[in-house]
Amino acid sequence: MKLYRTASRSRQRGLSFFGLIFIGLIAVAVFAIGGQSVPIFLEYTSAKKAIEKAKVESTVPGVRAAFDRAAAIDDITSIKGTDLDVTKRGDKVVVSFKYAREIPLAGPAYLVYRFEAQTN
Repeated sequence: MKLYRTASRSRQRGLSFFGLIFIGLIAVAVFAIGGQSVPIFLEYTSAKKAIEKAKVESTVPGVRAAFDRAAAIDDITSIKGTDLDVTKRGDKVVVSFKYAREIPLAGPAYLVYRFEAQTN
C-alpha cells in the first residue's frame, strides 16, 4: 500500500527567490541611505551645540569666530560663521542658521535634508 503525500501550494510557506532579491535590494538601499544620513545628522547636532557655545560672545564677529573655532574642532563643513544670523533680543544674543544637504540617489533624484536651528 502506497501512501502519497499531497502538498498543496496554498499550504507552502516561505519566501520565493524573487521575494528574497526584492527584500535584499530594499535592505541595501536603506543601509546605503542611512549610512550617508547619520553623519549629516551628527553634523547638525554639532552645529546646534556650536551656536549655543558661540552665543555667549557679545559681538557679531566674536560669535562668528567662536562658531568657526567650534566648527574646526567638530568638523562642521556645511555651514560657516558667515552663514549665521546673529540678532539681539533685549539683552540676549540670538544665533540661528538654516541650510540644506543633499544625498544623490539615482540619476536626477536627490534626498534633501533641510536644517534650521536657533538659540533661546
